[in-house]
Amino acid sequence: MQNIQVGLHYKRTGRALTRCPSPSVADILALRPNQEIFTVLSQAIWGNTVLLHDLSYISKTGFSVASAEVESMRLVSQHTAVPIPYVIYATFSPGFGRIEMTIVSGVSLDRRWDMLDDHSKESVCRQTWTLIAEIRAIPQPPELKGLVRCGIDGSVPHDPFFEDLQDPPRALKSDADLRARIVERYVYFGGYQYERDLLDSLPRSERTVFTHADIAPRNIMVDDGNHVTGILDWEYAGWYPEYWEYAQILQSASWGDWSEWMDRTSPRRWDLCGIDAARKVLAWTSSDSDEPAFES
Repeated sequence: MQNIQVGLHYKRTGRALTRCPSPSVADILALRPNQEIFTVLSQAIWGNTVLLHDLSYISKTGFSVASAEVESMRLVSQHTAVPIPYVIYATFSPGFGRIEMTIVSGVSLDRRWDMLDDHSKESVCRQTWTLIAEIRAIPQPPELKGLVRCGIDGSVPHDPFFEDLQDPPRALKSDADLRARIVERYVYFGGYQYERDLLDSLPRSERTVFTHADIAPRNIMVDDGNHVTGILDWEYAGWYPEYWEYAQILQSASWGDWSEWMDRTSPRRWDLCGIDAARKVLAWTSSDSDEPAFES
């Protein structure tokens, strides 16, 4: 399994694995009970592997696959009409998880975007913002009221911007707490250029909203008519300040003009100069790091 490659098809017979051509329904029906055919949809070094099994269901496995992703998907299904995969089965152990889910029809937007005309690009982006609005309208549970950034279960975030440097970690209970945390991490990891101005440059959030936090063309499915058919990959979803989805979308410069179109069609814009400044230092940092990541 360590040698499988994205985009290729494999037949598994017991513990043996062999390459095979793109399977048909007839190929799947001809399989014996100890066989399966899977297609590698994505695979990251030290990350998660996503497979299509027997043209029937998707599996996502890896060290960062956790129950919070399943809980996020269930929350979205309960409160919105946003199209997402249905979880068939999930199992988790310390440091590893597996989620099996239904297939979402269509193709990922990253395979289609460069072929779209301006009208279609605008349409897809407006559809995406409409779905984001539904996600943001999910009510925060009463037990999480007062937390401005936390996981779906109220857990303290483990990410480069908001993870606490102290142990035990402190909850983020106000916008001032959140901005102070970002500045604290910025300085700790070697940020100096904007040390005095960063606190006032960071956007202020009036409320906390449920957020996907990884909206990108690879996670948006569309059909032949360029209608959005699904939003995938809820690994980073949780409760964030209201500007965070916008900030994450605009950082994606690797998708051509997609982020520009998302900015044009956004129902609201935030000044992200403080986030952009902090991102130069914090994008790949962790409180587990031994050395600070000084600005260049």
